[in-house]
Amino acid sequence: MDDLTLRKALATTERPPRASALTATLAFGWRGMLKVKHVPEQLLDVTITPVMFVLLFTYLFGGAIAGSTGEYLDYILPGILVMSVLFTTVYSGVALNTDVTKGVVDRFRSLPIWRPAPLVGALLGDSVRYLVAGVVIVVLGVILGYRPGAGVGGVVLALALVIAFSFGLSWVFTTLGLLLRSPQAVMNAGFMGIFPITFLSNVFVDPDTLPDGLEAFVNANPVSILATCSRGLMEGNADAGDIAIVLGTAAALTAVFAPLTSRLYGSRA
Repeated sequence: MDDLTLRKALATTERPPRASALTATLAFGWRGMLKVKHVPEQLLDVTITPVMFVLLFTYLFGGAIAGSTGEYLDYILPGILVMSVLFTTVYSGVALNTDVTKGVVDRFRSLPIWRPAPLVGALLGDSVRYLVAGVVIVVLGVILGYRPGAGVGGVVLALALVIAFSFGLSWVFTTLGLLLRSPQAVMNAGFMGIFPITFLSNVFVDPDTLPDGLEAFVNANPVSILATCSRGLMEGNADAGDIAIVLGTAAALTAVFAPLTSRLYGSRA
C-alpha cells in the first residue's frame, strides 16, 4: 500500500470518541494497578511494614503500657491501621514527582483527556493500596486474637473512614511532589511531616497519661480523632461528632490542596 492510499484510508476513518472524565480517570487508576503488577515490591510498604508495626508494638510494649498484650492489641490495632495507611499517602507525592521528572507528564498533556484525570486517577489507584494495608492489619489482628465488637460491618466502616481521610491527605503530598525537585526529597519531607503528627497522637498511648500541654495537642490532633473514630466504629460506639470532624477535615484538605495541585501540575507539566 503506497502513502497516498494509506492517507486516504486514514482520512476516511472516523475519529474515536473522546474519553469522558470518568473513563480517563479510571484508566489512570488502572495504570497505578498495572505498576504494582509489574513491580510487586511496591506492595511491601502496605503488607510487610504494617505487620512489623503490629507485632513490634503489641509484644514489645503491650505489657509495659497496658499490662497485657491482649488489652493493648485491642487499643493499638485501630491506631496502627490509621498510622500505616497515612504513611502510605506519602508515596502519592513520590509517584507524581517521578512522573514529572521522567517526562511522563509531558505525554499526558498531549492526550485529549480531562486535564486532572492523571492526578485523580492516580489517587484512586492509591486508595486500593490503602485498602490492602487495612485488610492486612485487620486480618493479622484477628489471627492474634483481636475481636471487633461491631463485627465486620464496623471494620468496613472504619476502613472506609480511614481511606476517605487518606484521600484528602494525599493531596497535600501531591502538592509537595510538584514543589520539590526529586522523589527522594519528597519522601524525606513527607515523612518528616507525617511522623510527628502520627506519633504525637493517641495511636499508641492514652492521652490521659501525657503532660497537660502535650495532652491538649494530642486531643486536638486530627490523627487522634481519626484513631478514636476507628476504635469507636470497630467497637460500635463511635461518636457522630468526631466522624463529622474527620470527614470535614478530609473535605477541607481536598478543597485546598486539590486545586493547588492541579494548578502546579498545569504550570510544571
